[in-house]
Amino acid sequence: MIARILYRESVHGVLNYVFGKEGGTVLGFKNTYSEFGTDTKLFANVLHYLGQRHESPQRYSHITINLPHGEHLENGTFYRLAQDYMEGMGYGGQPYVVVRHNDTLHEHIHIVSTTIKENGSRINLSHDYRRNVATQKHLERSYGLSPSPETKSHRALPRYRMPELQFAADDSNGTKFYMQDVLNGMLQRHKVRNFDQLAFLLEPYHIALRTMKNENGRVGVAYGIDNQKKYRTQFINGSTVHPKLSGPKLTTVFEKNSRSKLLPMHKKRLEKQLLTTFNLFKCIGHEDLPDVLKTYQNIDCELLYGKNNHLKDIILYDKSGYVFNASEISARIDFAQHPRLIADESGNTLIDTEGKQFVLEIKKLIRDAFYKSYLGADKKNMLLSEFVMVKNLGDLMPHVARSERFPFIGHYCERNNDKKVLKALQNEFGGTRQELNETETKKEAKTLGGRAELLKKIREDKVFDTTENGDVPFYLVQGLGLKYNGGELSYRNSNAHSIRMPIENSGPPKTDTSYISTGCIDQNVKVLEMLADDEKNQDIDLNATSFFLPLLLPDLYGAMGDLYRKRFEIASLRAYLKTAERFHIDYEKSPLDYIKLFNAKGFYIEQKEGKLHLASIYSKHPVGIQLAPKTQAYLRSVDNLDKVLVQQKKSIQSIKESGHRGLGNLWLSYLIERGLYGKAAYVMVHQGLRPNLAVEPMEHHLGNGLRQKILEVSEQKMSNRQAAILRKGVYAFSALLDGNNKEEEMFNGFKDELTDYGKFKGRNMFI
Repeated sequence: MIARILYRESVHGVLNYVFGKEGGTVLGFKNTYSEFGTDTKLFANVLHYLGQRHESPQRYSHITINLPHGEHLENGTFYRLAQDYMEGMGYGGQPYVVVRHNDTLHEHIHIVSTTIKENGSRINLSHDYRRNVATQKHLERSYGLSPSPETKSHRALPRYRMPELQFAADDSNGTKFYMQDVLNGMLQRHKVRNFDQLAFLLEPYHIALRTMKNENGRVGVAYGIDNQKKYRTQFINGSTVHPKLSGPKLTTVFEKNSRSKLLPMHKKRLEKQLLTTFNLFKCIGHEDLPDVLKTYQNIDCELLYGKNNHLKDIILYDKSGYVFNASEISARIDFAQHPRLIADESGNTLIDTEGKQFVLEIKKLIRDAFYKSYLGADKKNMLLSEFVMVKNLGDLMPHVARSERFPFIGHYCERNNDKKVLKALQNEFGGTRQELNETETKKEAKTLGGRAELLKKIREDKVFDTTENGDVPFYLVQGLGLKYNGGELSYRNSNAHSIRMPIENSGPPKTDTSYISTGCIDQNVKVLEMLADDEKNQDIDLNATSFFLPLLLPDLYGAMGDLYRKRFEIASLRAYLKTAERFHIDYEKSPLDYIKLFNAKGFYIEQKEGKLHLASIYSKHPVGIQLAPKTQAYLRSVDNLDKVLVQQKKSIQSIKESGHRGLGNLWLSYLIERGLYGKAAYVMVHQGLRPNLAVEPMEHHLGNGLRQKILEVSEQKMSNRQAAILRKGVYAFSALLDGNNKEEEMFNGFKDELTDYGKFKGRNMFI
């Protein structure tokens, strides 16, 4: 299901199209004097009257809800879905009409309403895309519909109608709105630079474009439908289709796109990609070029032919949004007439297995296989530079075979040339391994030096207080992924590199309550770099994992000075907020949902000096971060916001009383939201932790695989020794939280509360 909202400044044209479409069915009117008997002209006047009470250009909304091909809803069900959608989007009290059209291959409805309330104020439209996505997801689950695409780039341009079948000669409004939909979508997807390019992009949608100049040199534009099947419409002036689609407005857009400083860089990159592609091949058949460029360089292209099937040019649809002719990429090379391109359809597309580019591709296959193999390897006793020297080609072949480039190379090699590929891998393996060893050795030595300097700076600035906890130097070294022995610093998993640096009291503590993984070391290093930097407003690249560092290194972060701890908590909270907002998109149907989803996790909204801030129960100090201006406006649209903010105390207090206020509970929630159900199940079963999540997200994740993982883990027969080892690993959150070493009772069978979460609603287990 895909729902789309378009805002309008006027409504009569939209209603004329929606009501006037042949075969359309009015499913119902809401918030009018009669749900099924309202006069269409009266309804239009009501909407017009309400909308004219506000000056906003977004005073009317035209919503379309499209089902996937092959899915069907009866009229009554579709109408109920429309009502649920409008309720979720905040239009529940507004007058609106739902009309079903049957002029496309997929079932769809149109909803027309106004954003202006009876009191003259406008519905808050902030975060409407986010709310639209969340409402879609909710309705898909409620009505058993196929899920919508996850990203905008995968949302195909909706086909509201098919011009070769639907438009009548006098259907000017239908023509106009079709043009609006197509042109708006086209200008969003592509950075168009002139009218000729726009005309080319519009051809598949049967839209013809005509330009003209007046005596002052001002360019005008008009659009018409020409489906080349004896159906044409009169041309409509661009400003009539939409003010932003007029000639002068588009000329401004074209000039801006053409003046971009990035334009030469995109051309240079494409030139390099095309040359690299042609260098890899002996010959490329015209019909294979689109597949070759898409698979090898991720470039979409289209071939333009002239007379006698002569390849005239190549159209490149770049990832930047620009559309290029290959002839404008380089003044030195005519790519359309490149000697490697062959016009003979019987000619085979063949890779040049004797060329330099082929050797470079083989080396890249080997390097990538080393990286992937090392990611899944046990890194306790060796660095990457050491790892590559103990592996042979046979160890890497599974990773080579799973790479995307390997089948691509094999497909375009000559028959039986798979042996040549294998031979090339064997020939290049030794040299590539040595090169990778030397490169990584230099990187590792440089990184170690940088971390030693960082350690020195942190100690000089006294970021951590060592007077009460003498184990801080050990944890500081450990948090950098290092170890200290005999006056020398080295990597914790290798002695290949070392730096002389005296550190007092750096011996291991009697009880080590810390655990930090390779990924967390990277975040810890970035945090320490931030704290050691004199520029306190430095923009750092932290991710949500940084928020959980006090859980993984409790003694170290517990000894952090108050001033530095506040800076850390603000920066890490800001990083977590970005990730949490993305996690919430599928469930945030309103500003109230925004607040409730954060409340369920132990976060709350507070007002400071007239601004809204986000704070949490997990911070050592009372810190908060100011929300973005758009988010503030979004939340302030809530009626009685002050009352809502006061009511947060109940949710927060219930988390505290239930014993779920530990950072480990939030970490468990983070694992679940990332889809790491296996790890989350171990935490829930063997550590007894419960996630801080709202009901709806928890229901989704349980049904999406978490429940099954919990069952699998609970049914495993594990010895006490295995359980003890597990507790010392990455999932030992109870020990990390309080350092308590008492033996925990082994999990004895599957417990109903892990799946029957409904009975905990009253006790706020998940809310």
